[in-house]
Amino acid sequence: MLFSGADIAFFVKTKTMNSSKFKLNASWEIVKERMKENNINLTDEDLEYEPGKEDELLERLQTKIKRPKEDIKILIESISSNTERAG
Repeated sequence: MLFSGADIAFFVKTKTMNSSKFKLNASWEIVKERMKENNINLTDEDLEYEPGKEDELLERLQTKIKRPKEDIKILIESISSNTERAG
């Protein structure tokens, strides 16, 4: 079966969008502290993270802050890219 360029582009985009792996520009400890600054209801337990277990973290946070997992992933990556303090 042959695929067209459009089929391949759709597949790559879909796989990338569904990937939960984080692209962090700061250590998780820094990101975790900034997340707590942005939402004082988050605890260290809520933000417990091991590389490779991104879905577990996203599911916990989805329940806690009632936002879609994709929004939370975007927030985490945005916070990791921001060199300023939250607030």
